[in-house]
Amino acid sequence: MNNMQFDHIRYEKKGPVATLTMYRPERMNAMTNRMLLEAGRALAAAAEDRELRVLLLTGAGERGFCPGADLNMVASGEGSESDHLTAEDFRVPVLLHEMPAVTVAAINGACAGAGLGWACACDFRFAAQSARFNVAFLDVGVAGDMGGPWTLPRIIGAARARELYFMPDKFDAAEALRIGLVSRVFPDASFRTEVDAMVRRLAEAAPIALRTMKSNFLAAEKIDFAAYLALESARHLPMFNLHDTKEAFAAKVEKRKPRFIGK
Repeated sequence: MNNMQFDHIRYEKKGPVATLTMYRPERMNAMTNRMLLEAGRALAAAAEDRELRVLLLTGAGERGFCPGADLNMVASGEGSESDHLTAEDFRVPVLLHEMPAVTVAAINGACAGAGLGWACACDFRFAAQSARFNVAFLDVGVAGDMGGPWTLPRIIGAARARELYFMPDKFDAAEALRIGLVSRVFPDASFRTEVDAMVRRLAEAAPIALRTMKSNFLAAEKIDFAAYLALESARHLPMFNLHDTKEAFAAKVEKRKPRFIGK
């Protein structure tokens, strides 16, 4: 699966890396029902792509990652009948979180509400220096969507997550880094170059080990420590028979770059 055509998102794949871009630059990529449905379809297809190693989530332009729902559309009641949603349509955070490939959010501007929920569902969050954040749900009289009360406490801790939800305020990328919401902040001028370098590093890892590591982290959320260790060992020991594992050890000893084949 390579590129897919949609209205409010773009999905492009180059080699083992796919980029899902929220694409409403004239509205800072504010979320619509159509965007939600299209992202769900794209991510469901991506989850079945065995060649995919890294999925990058970002927003079009430089001003917005995604500031949450398009308030103008919500207030005016815009949207076609085909855009009406059910609970099943709010699966994007689960698809991002449980994606077999590694997911990276490149936060290139305003990130709030539902947009923040999508970012929190990713494995990594990198921010541009000018990025701004806000949970913002109470500001518009709703309790929230996109899974934040599940993901955010796991990222920054329960007490701080509750404060961001119950007393929403804007904060900058430096504060996001300080509280652990993002793991890297890059200058605006070099943001995509730096993010692309991080993505490339992930994509160049041994593919079976990369997917297994992602699966291990997902399993660890659902079972106790002893059960996890048993699962981890059962997955770890057979890997020494893989071509890529032998190649990685040989490359380390020979001080050269490994050549992985996914076997």
